[in-house]
Amino acid sequence: MNEDVFNIQVRKFLKKVGIESQRQIERAVRDGIESGALTGSETLKATVQLKVETAGIDHTIEDTIALD
Repeated sequence: MNEDVFNIQVRKFLKKVGIESQRQIERAVRDGIESGALTGSETLKATVQLKVETAGIDHTIEDTIALD
């Protein structure tokens, strides 16, 4: 295994995940506030599941996102 290539590939994957996740959350919150489903003062429970089946990874990350 080439450690440099592996490190770069993992970083690229995490950057993609982070950017796309932020866009999805921001869009959903804005749409929720616009529709009245959210007030903008909630604390949202967020869950991400990381799976890399061939490496035997199935890991869940949970946290909260405060809107105010």
